[in-house]
Amino acid sequence: MIRTIIFDMDGVLVDTEPLHHDAFFRHFAELGLTVSDELYGTFLGASTRNVYQQVKQHFNLPQDIDKLMDRKRELFAKAFDESKELDLLPGARHLVEELHGQGVPLVVASSASRGTIDRVFTRFGLYPFFAHIVSGEDFTKSKPDPAIFLRAAELTDTPPTECLVIEDAANGVAAAKAAGMYCIGFLSEHSQGQDLHQADRIVAKLEELDAATILAFPESTNPAPAV
Repeated sequence: MIRTIIFDMDGVLVDTEPLHHDAFFRHFAELGLTVSDELYGTFLGASTRNVYQQVKQHFNLPQDIDKLMDRKRELFAKAFDESKELDLLPGARHLVEELHGQGVPLVVASSASRGTIDRVFTRFGLYPFFAHIVSGEDFTKSKPDPAIFLRAAELTDTPPTECLVIEDAANGVAAAKAAGMYCIGFLSEHSQGQDLHQADRIVAKLEELDAATILAFPESTNPAPAV
C-alpha cells in the first residue's frame, strides 16, 4: 500500500533544467572551462554543491566551492526571474491537486537549494499541497545516495516500502530504489538520454498517472519498457 508520494521537482513539476543548464554553462565559460554534454549529463539530479565538487576535482580548480555555488545561483536566479515562459509541466498541477485532495501526504525531495525550491513554490503556489520539503543542500551526498528520500519517509513517518517516488533522472531513480521505494520514471522530452530502467514503471506524460493508479502500486504497474 502506498501512503506517501515523493516528487522530484526539476524535470517533474517544472522544467527549470534549461535555466540551470544556461547558468552552469555561463559560469563554466567565465571560468574558462569546456564541459562536454556527456560530463554534464552525469550531473543531472545532483545538488549544486555536488556538481561543483566534481567540477573542482575534474578541472583542478582553486576556487572555493561556496563561491562557485554563489555565482551559479546568482546566474540562475536572474534567468528564473526574467523567464516569461516558465510554467509547471503539463499534468503536474492536476496530479498534485488530485493526490492532495485524496489526503495523501506529498513531499518534494529535490537536489535544488532551498532558495530555488522557494522560488518555484512561491511562483506557482505549491506550498499548500506539500507536507514537507527536503532540499539536497542539507545532505553531504547527492542522489544516487538515498539519504534525501529516506529523510522524506522519516518526516512523514512512512516506511520506505510504502513510499512512491516520481523522478526524471537516472541518479534520482537509483536513489529511490536504493531507499527501498517504488519509483515511477518520468521520461519526458526534457529528460531524453536518462537511463530510467531501474524504475518500476516509466511514463512519457504525467497525464498517464492519476491518484488511483499511483495508490494501487504495485498491483497497477506494468513492467517498465526498455529505454
